Amino acid sequence: MSDPTAVFSIYDEKEREIHAVVQEVYDALKEKGYNPINQLVGYILSEDPTYITTYRNARALIRKVDRDDILQAMVRHYVDL
Repeated sequence: MSDPTAVFSIYDEKEREIHAVVQEVYDALKEKGYNPINQLVGYILSEDPTYITTYRNARALIRKVDRDDILQAMVRHYVDL
């Protein structure tokens, strides 16, 4: 009997990376006293990096992730795909 084949999806790894970045940015915004949801939404809609604090390198981190990828990951998560 052989071991079951592990299925690897590039989307799974990419979404883990996106989640880690968004969580890190969320935590930095919250620590600085901002409303992280409003700030992240503002950034995603406008691509204006000033919505994101430079604290804990959050602005540089979020700019490494494409906004479309963030939105796709959020929608996939929301509808449990």
